[in-house]
Amino acid sequence: MQDPVSETDELPPDILDAGIGRGRANAERTCLVTRQAQNPSGLIRFALTPDGTVVPDLKARLPGRGAWVTATRAAVAEASRKRLFQRAFKSKTAEVPADLADVIETGLRQDLRQAFSLANKAGCVITGFTKVESAIASAGGVAAIVHASDASPDGRRKLAQALRRRHGDAISRIPVVDDLSSEELDMALGRDHVIHAALVAGAGTTGLLARWRRLRTFRGAGAETGDVGLAPHGDADTTLPDDVQDDGT
Repeated sequence: MQDPVSETDELPPDILDAGIGRGRANAERTCLVTRQAQNPSGLIRFALTPDGTVVPDLKARLPGRGAWVTATRAAVAEASRKRLFQRAFKSKTAEVPADLADVIETGLRQDLRQAFSLANKAGCVITGFTKVESAIASAGGVAAIVHASDASPDGRRKLAQALRRRHGDAISRIPVVDDLSSEELDMALGRDHVIHAALVAGAGTTGLLARWRRLRTFRGAGAETGDVGLAPHGDADTTLPDDVQDDGT
């Protein structure tokens, strides 16, 4: 396969954005690697610090001109390998940390934990196996199922059976989030020993699932549908809300 950008190609003169607070809201940005314009929700913004280090700007709030890359590990690795950050910022000495992709994933996991906290404050989180099972059978049902990454297969299977009784073959439409450990869920929700949880419909759930999908996409795993509890990553038709929701406003 031919590389989308050769080493001798010049980047477009307007490859960097105009800076925070300028231009149209949600205007399309161009990926350094693919050179395709798309909505910022599918990209990650990078900024150059005063000491010349390239850093991810996950909330697109850092001042100055920024470069955008498709929000996947593969795209970030390609941009680093081809020295596209140095070319975009017109700085041969710009430093790209070797662990840049790991820093991004850590930030995305933190965003997901914060989204759990916000969803919990909004009353969108139900915890405890029995309560989750009851929520599945209730008139309102659930918008998503959450398992700690270290949850037992037995608990997963029983909740999958409850979903199948309620939804039949349509259970593949129910997202199942299992990317955080029980310890991480405990910290995010301010409770002890959270193994199973459910999300009910609400703004908090919408934001959480958007951040979950962003993390999964960055990892290259996507948000596939499948047999809930066994191939647990159901899809969710959500978009990333404005960052203003992050602080509860």
